[in-house]
Amino acid sequence: MSSFNGKVVVITGAGGGIGAATAALFSARGATVVLADRDLGAARRAAARIPHAQSARAIHLDLAEESSVQAMIGEVRDAYGRLDVLHNNAADLAEDISRLDRDVETMDPGIWDRAFQVNVRGTMLCCKHALPLMTAQGSGAIVITSSNLALQGNVIQAAYSASKAALLQLTRSIAASHGRKGIRCNAVSPGLTLTPAVAAHIPPSHRELVAAETLTPYLGEPNDIAEAVVFLASDAARYVTGHNLVVDGGTASHVPGFSQLQLLHA
Repeated sequence: MSSFNGKVVVITGAGGGIGAATAALFSARGATVVLADRDLGAARRAAARIPHAQSARAIHLDLAEESSVQAMIGEVRDAYGRLDVLHNNAADLAEDISRLDRDVETMDPGIWDRAFQVNVRGTMLCCKHALPLMTAQGSGAIVITSSNLALQGNVIQAAYSASKAALLQLTRSIAASHGRKGIRCNAVSPGLTLTPAVAAHIPPSHRELVAAETLTPYLGEPNDIAEAVVFLASDAARYVTGHNLVVDGGTASHVPGFSQLQLLHA
């Protein structure tokens, strides 16, 4: 179990789900955690639920606005003087995935632009403004949340999937440009994870389809992803950079029709 004593960790999209679970786990490992979210109230509530709440700070962040990103990193710099881990977890379009983000033929360009503005441009801006702090101290770890949908074609979610695929290349670019400066950059690609947002916006029938194609006997929960993020950010992964760790219960790893083949060979 790696210790993050004395380390400062920023998690974007930390108001709930994977972000909140990751903040709690970093805190349990000794880190000072900054929970950044567009919904400041949600970030404050998530911070208050962390047992060592005195080491947790909530900050407003709108990834669509560079000034907001710059202000968030500036507040971290002024408060702590360092930044050891940046977990780019925030994403947009959760409410529109099943309703508007479908195939390319029917794509609303506004949905496409928003996916790339928040998921890709917003993540890039967080890295852009965090890297000078990390470079000055000669160390740092960045973990970017992609998705197993970045690795698979699907009949829907074309904008979300393409934006998450772009994040894998951003991960490799930062790993290459800043590795010799002591900064590692990796990605984690969750599968369908049982967060409150999934419960609210993904129909049970869709969840059942994914569960049937998942190799583990259960779908992932936020803490499953948090454990992977904390590992990639830790000294235990000191020789790992430019890597994408898929945490999806094997959903993206197998031949098509796994659930039907199971029935044939039962």
